[in-house]
Amino acid sequence: MASEAGPSRLPTLAPLEIPNQSDAVSRPRANSKSKPRSVVDPVLRNALRYTISAREYETLHKYVLSRSRLLKKRMPSVNTVERYMDGGSNRRSSITDRDTGRGDGKGKEKATHNRGDTYNARAIRDSLRVFIATGLGMRAYETVMARLKAQKEAAGPKKKQPFYKSSGLRLSLSLSTILLLYRLLFRFLSRLRAHLLDPSAAPFRNRNPRTAQTLTSPYAPAVGASLAGLALGIYPSQQLRVTVAIMVMFRALEFGWNLFEDQGMIWGWKMRAGGKGMIKRERPWWWGSWMLQPFAFGQLLHAAVFDRESSPVGFIDFIWKSSTTYLHNAPNNLPVGVKWPNAWDIADNLAQMAKLNWPPFISPALFPDQPTLPPSLTALAPLTAQAHPLITSLSCATLHPSDPSCLRTYLTFWVRSFPRMGRFFLLFYSVLMLPRYKLLYNSPLNLLNRLLSRVLGVSTFATGAISTAWASICFFQTWFPRTFLPTQRFFLGGFLAGLWAWVERKEGRSVFLYSARTSVDSLWKVGVKRRWWRAMKGGDVWVFVLALAVTGAVYERDARAIREARVRKGVSWVRGTEFRDWGMEEGEDEPENWEIKEE
Repeated sequence: MASEAGPSRLPTLAPLEIPNQSDAVSRPRANSKSKPRSVVDPVLRNALRYTISAREYETLHKYVLSRSRLLKKRMPSVNTVERYMDGGSNRRSSITDRDTGRGDGKGKEKATHNRGDTYNARAIRDSLRVFIATGLGMRAYETVMARLKAQKEAAGPKKKQPFYKSSGLRLSLSLSTILLLYRLLFRFLSRLRAHLLDPSAAPFRNRNPRTAQTLTSPYAPAVGASLAGLALGIYPSQQLRVTVAIMVMFRALEFGWNLFEDQGMIWGWKMRAGGKGMIKRERPWWWGSWMLQPFAFGQLLHAAVFDRESSPVGFIDFIWKSSTTYLHNAPNNLPVGVKWPNAWDIADNLAQMAKLNWPPFISPALFPDQPTLPPSLTALAPLTAQAHPLITSLSCATLHPSDPSCLRTYLTFWVRSFPRMGRFFLLFYSVLMLPRYKLLYNSPLNLLNRLLSRVLGVSTFATGAISTAWASICFFQTWFPRTFLPTQRFFLGGFLAGLWAWVERKEGRSVFLYSARTSVDSLWKVGVKRRWWRAMKGGDVWVFVLALAVTGAVYERDARAIREARVRKGVSWVRGTEFRDWGMEEGEDEPENWEIKEE
C-alpha cells in the first residue's frame, strides 16, 4: 500500500489511510486469491501465443486436461488463456469479460483469431513446430541408421562434430526459416499490392508504370515469396539438398503441365459436333509418364558403366543384387590369392570392352598357349577361364560363361528372378497398405485384388527391364558390327529396357517419376564431369526457388491444376491461409482417383 500512496524518501512508516470505495474495488483483499502475474506479463503472453493457439488449447483442455482433477485445478481455464491471447492488462477488463460472457460462441472464435492469434504469431508458431518436428525426426533417423551400420564402420574412431554444425540442426533450421520467410514475404507483398491498387496510389502508378505493373500483378506475392527458398542454403551442399530441389522442381513442372493442358495449350481445340462451339482435344490414349522410362533407363545404364561416380549407387546396387544370373558369385573352391571380379568390376570391364570395339573371345581351353585377353581386361580371367568353348563373344563369356545360349540365359533369368521380385514387392506394398486397414475390414477381396494386381505389374516391369538390359548386350554383339555404336549400345539397351514401363503405365507413375528424377541428377553430374556445362555454386538452391515460384504462380492461376487435394491444402498452409482446400468450392466432392490418374 505504501507504493500506491507514493514513494517515501524517509525511513518512516506511512500514516494509515482508509481506502475509499474505488480503491477497495481495485485492490485485492489479503485473504483473496491474487491475480496471476501472467495475465499482464507480455513475455509470457507472447510465449503462449507462439506455442499454442486458443482453439488448440481449448481442444487440449477438453480432451486431456479436463480429464484429470489435478491438471484441471493447476492449469488455467480456456477463458483465461483467451484473455492472455487478447492481451487484457487489467482486472477490470477481465471482470467485464467474465461477467458479460464476451468471447463465447462465434464471437469468441473471431476475437481470438483477430486479436490474440495474429498472422505473425501463427507464422512463428508453425515455424517453431516445423523446427522441433524435423529435429526430432532427424535425430530418430540418425539413431536408427547408426545402429544399422556395419560393425566395421562403428569400430572406427568417430570424429565429434559440433552441435551447431550437425546436419539435423541445419536441416531443421533451413525448413523452418523457409516457412517463416515465405509467410512474411507473401503477407507483405499481398498488402503492398492491395495498397498499390487503391485509388489513392494512382500518382505512384502513373510515375512508375513498370514497377506498378510488376508489383500489382496477381502473381507478384507468390513469385516474391519464393525467394524464401534461398534459406535452403542453410543446409550443407549434400545429396539430400539436390534431391529435394529436383523433386520440388519436378512437381512444379507437373503442375505447370496440368495448367497448360487444362487450358488447351497442349493438345489444342476442336469443333464441337454440330459446329456449335469449341472443346478441348483429349489427351492421346498412349501418352503418359511411362514415356520417361526409356530415356531414364538408357542414361542410368550408360552412367553405371562409364561414369560410376555419377550414378545412383543405391539404385544400381539393387539392380546388381537382382542380376545373379548374369553377375556370378565367387565359387567355393576359388584358389587362394585369386581375386574374383565383383559387379562394379564387371561393369568397368564392359566399358573397357566397348572402348576396344568389343574384342572376340578366345577360349583358353582351346588355345592354352595363347593370350586370350587384352592386357586391360585381365581382371576377367577367373570368369573367362571357365567359359564354354562355343562362346565367341567376350561379353557373353563374362555374363554367362557356363551357358553358350544367350536366349536360354535370358529365360533362366525370368524363371529365377520373377518369383523373388514378386515376394519382395508383395512385402513392400503390404507394408504400404497398412494405413488402409479399414478398407481391409470393409472390402478385403477388393484390397487383395488391388495388391496382387499391383505386385504382378511391378514384378513384370522390373524383371523385364533388368533382363532386357543385360540381354541387349548379347543381342547387339550378335547382330551389330563391332565398330557400330560401341559405347552408345548401353544407352540403346537401357532404352529398350525402359519400354517395359508400358506394362505398368496405369499404376507406375510414382516409380517412373522417381527414376526420371534420379536420371536427371545423374545426367547433371555426368555433364559436369565431362565439362558439357559448368557447375554453379548453389545452383540447386536457385532451382528450388524457381520451383516455388512456378508452384505459387500455378496455384494463383488455377488451383485445380494441382490434382491432389492434400497438396493444395499444403500450399494454402504454407501461405498462412489455414490447411484448407481453397481451390475447390466448399462442399464439392473431388474424385479420389485424380491422385493416381496417369499424367
